[in-house]
Amino acid sequence: MRLLIVEDERRLGRSLAWGLAAEGFAVDLAGDGTTGLNRAFENDYDLIVLDIMLPGMNGYRVCSALRAAGNDTPILMLTAKDGEYDEAEGLDTGADDYITKPFSYVVLLARIRAMLRRRTRGGAPVIVLGDLAVDPAARLVRRADVEVDLTAKEFAVLEHLAANAGRVVSKTQIIEHVWNGAYEGDPNIVEVYVSALRRKLDAPFGRRSITTVRGAGYRLAADGGAPRPRDGDV
Repeated sequence: MRLLIVEDERRLGRSLAWGLAAEGFAVDLAGDGTTGLNRAFENDYDLIVLDIMLPGMNGYRVCSALRAAGNDTPILMLTAKDGEYDEAEGLDTGADDYITKPFSYVVLLARIRAMLRRRTRGGAPVIVLGDLAVDPAARLVRRADVEVDLTAKEFAVLEHLAANAGRVVSKTQIIEHVWNGAYEGDPNIVEVYVSALRRKLDAPFGRRSITTVRGAGYRLAADGGAPRPRDGDV
């Protein structure tokens, strides 16, 4: 899942970005309200963490502009303003939740997960592809009723492939969703994670669910993947 943090305190913004990335999220960071608003319009985010006291355009105005444009991305307001009227104004402009500084990172992460769970319940909470089940909210994967242990990044790659099951997803699309748009490393890192998914999800269960489309990207079978032929099969 891809998150946007709009926070003008550089140390805090970077700390949050680092911590959330370690949890498997792709994170973009904006240091002012105008940049944050533009990025929210340009990209598809699963959740926005939005400070209120921002240079250029405050968080209330950013939130209001997004809602007026029909953008329903969940917004968690993060601010030093702790008055009840401040909280009410944030919620009235369209924010989904509100947390004040200083805060517990553990609580912040729990709030983010709760908001994402509420959002996934509006659609299909679990992606089921044949005997493969991917639960984005619980971050669980099962193949043939067996839980498969994945790292945070492996799960993020699989989640994006599962959300686009049956369609070809390019390396660039995977990197933008799983890492972020500022990733400057080797794009072949995607091959490493796809190989790991094949070892964990396909090989032990005799499946071929993730195929390589030469020159285009990868496709996760919409039916969970066909069984591998056994020795002697034609």
